Amino acid sequence: MIVGVIGGGQLGRMLALAGIPLGLSLRFLDPAPDAPAREVGELLVGAYDDPALLDRLADGAAAVTYEFENVPVAAARRVGAVPDARALEASQDRLIEKRLFRRLGIPTAPIDDEVTSFPALLKTRRLGYDGKGQRLVETRPGFDPGHVLEGLVPFDRELSLIAVRGAGGETAFYPLIENIHSRGILRSSRAPAAAAPQARAEDYATRLLDELGYVGVLALELFDVGGELVANELAPRVHNTGHWTIEAAETSQFENHLRAILGLPLGSTAMRGEVVMLNLIGALPEPAALLGHRNVHLHLYGKEPRRGRKLGHVTMLDPAPETIRALSDLVLEQH
Repeated sequence: MIVGVIGGGQLGRMLALAGIPLGLSLRFLDPAPDAPAREVGELLVGAYDDPALLDRLADGAAAVTYEFENVPVAAARRVGAVPDARALEASQDRLIEKRLFRRLGIPTAPIDDEVTSFPALLKTRRLGYDGKGQRLVETRPGFDPGHVLEGLVPFDRELSLIAVRGAGGETAFYPLIENIHSRGILRSSRAPAAAAPQARAEDYATRLLDELGYVGVLALELFDVGGELVANELAPRVHNTGHWTIEAAETSQFENHLRAILGLPLGSTAMRGEVVMLNLIGALPEPAALLGHRNVHLHLYGKEPRRGRKLGHVTMLDPAPETIRALSDLVLEQH
């Protein structure tokens, strides 16, 4: 059985690795001939919106999905991608996304005329990720339809929820994750997040899943403000903050995404233990220095090192504090 994927990055690579035990073959469309997914499936090299390549991607496929949210909406519609392109449209425009949150009664940051204190964030409405497309401003800028002004949220910590909804509307949720970012890039994730408002997060995610008629994995990024949750962004795909699910959950987010889009029963999202995940960014430590520790799992993406580039991640299952410190120090040394 073939599954088509628009995008051949590390998320596509991990989808393929999850699909192989299920008897699935994955086919990817990506403009980069050295895309990480090239080693685990068929790679069609070309533009994401190339009609002929999109038709080849979908030919004989049981389902087509995507692995990042800046896929052209028209391309997703052409191949009948799952999740539905409505989720892409919402996630690709920060203003539309914020309005969706508000319409569903999900708290979010003040925007545009509601911003009353500075500094504030001026964000491009489209094509922003990993801290790109945003900057602090000290005064109110002139009107620009391509940007949205967003008030700073005085959060205590950043959280995320990985949710999955099946073809029949059934839902499952992984425990809330606590995340640390630096310069807009995710550095580490810990699950389960301590004393986190799981029920409230699941309620907000359910509203989104049902409103969008969603099928597949969706990530909801949240700010914890004194125990209250404020939505930051949604990602209609498998998510970096859920990579730990490969080792530390009964069913990974990647397998559950495939199960959902193929109409298969969802797998258990129960955890196998506490977990810490570290991203490997820009440069790689020696693998032996990481793997010499107990219950440590290394994932490399097959990318050439480059400043700010996610090259892999390491997962520590039920880690001792000294293991977390040692590996954190080792990873930081590479930057």
